[in-house]
Amino acid sequence: MIGALVRDILARTDPADLHCFTAREGAALIGAVCFTRLRYDDDPRRVFLLSPMAVAPAQQRKGVGQRLIRHALAELSAAGVEAVLTYGDPAYYGQVGFAPIAEAAITAPYPLSMPQGWLGQSLTSTPLGTIAGKPRCVAAFQRPEIW
Repeated sequence: MIGALVRDILARTDPADLHCFTAREGAALIGAVCFTRLRYDDDPRRVFLLSPMAVAPAQQRKGVGQRLIRHALAELSAAGVEAVLTYGDPAYYGQVGFAPIAEAAITAPYPLSMPQGWLGQSLTSTPLGTIAGKPRCVAAFQRPEIW
């Protein structure tokens, strides 16, 4: 399922709405993370969604994923991205600055099966706060079953 999602993201997402980062050990790919644009009708901020994130099984629990995410967030911040949201494990993503967000403050693109996994962080000096309006994600994420 994740492989199909990544293929869909890469095939159908406008390059301006996509940032992908990889971790390598020599020539071997050991980690990857994608960020896609998430637009809110009533908020002009540049918001991206972190998903998916993967680390090779033999490299897990070595800090590869967290270093990759930290690097990616720094690059996104330098590129003018103002906020990043994700839908995942609060314990894992909390280690790289993500905090739980209420759906009343920032609406997810589709109803969440595990609302406690809706997380976000500001990449500016201004706290994340609320993001107003209806969200629109890239085509690959317009599938309610993945939320």
